[in-house]
Amino acid sequence: MAGVGAAALWWRKNPSACPYSQRFWVEAPHPIISRSRLRTVLRPRLAERILEVGVGTGYYSLDLAEWVGAAGTVELFDLQQEMLDHVIERADERGLENLVPTRGDATALPYDDGSMDATVLTAVLGEIPDREAAMGEIARVLRPGGRLVVGELLGDPHFTSPRHVERLGRESGLVLELRSGPWIGSFSLLRKPG
Repeated sequence: MAGVGAAALWWRKNPSACPYSQRFWVEAPHPIISRSRLRTVLRPRLAERILEVGVGTGYYSLDLAEWVGAAGTVELFDLQQEMLDHVIERADERGLENLVPTRGDATALPYDDGSMDATVLTAVLGEIPDREAAMGEIARVLRPGGRLVVGELLGDPHFTSPRHVERLGRESGLVLELRSGPWIGSFSLLRKPG
């Protein structure tokens, strides 16, 4: 038990993305922060452009693509090409063509100001070493009135508390609109004023 605690503490102090070789962790069911709860909180609309940062193996990605329909776009953004390739392969199997993969660092998003209707980060914020810079970039690419949904689940070694999510959002100019779920697993909806 002490070894598990020590490993968790090390991960918290050394944030990093889950390596592709360990993808079974991100493919496991996501209790509390389920796809249906994400849809209720995000309220995606047809033809929207949604950015998903830290897509992993696409636990939410394919559903996001279906929710925005063929006229919409899901911008997949991840640090690891293997994760992006995995999601695109799964999308091809389902006949989804509205996902666009881009590899990069969340502290330097390659998108125009105000170009996204919404952004989704699920169990990924704590993996980013410079969370403040990433939140600033997310706020920059959201259109006025755009939404950011941050999902967090206790047990993730990089868990970010709802209070911390709200503070990071506020410092980036985003306003907490609602939280769905208990503090141990919730989605926070933040909105860019305008």
